[in-house]
Amino acid sequence: MKFLIIAGGMVLAAAVTVGGAWYSYVTNTKTPYQEVGIELNSRMPGPINQWGCDRLRQTFGKSLPPYGCQAPQGDGRQWR
Repeated sequence: MKFLIIAGGMVLAAAVTVGGAWYSYVTNTKTPYQEVGIELNSRMPGPINQWGCDRLRQTFGKSLPPYGCQAPQGDGRQWR
């Protein structure tokens, strides 16, 4: 039983750490091209990824979109 509590705590800590890093990237980043942030956002489930891309677009709409926020068709220069 103690093992399950410890394992659950470790999973929760990892989720908070990853979620915090992702949230920091999409809301407080100085550049949309931070490698770790791009990777985290591109691997988020659809609606969460879209919300992150929308936040990045609000801040960096005139820049090229990072991986994971590009329109499915096109040359990679359009935000989705």
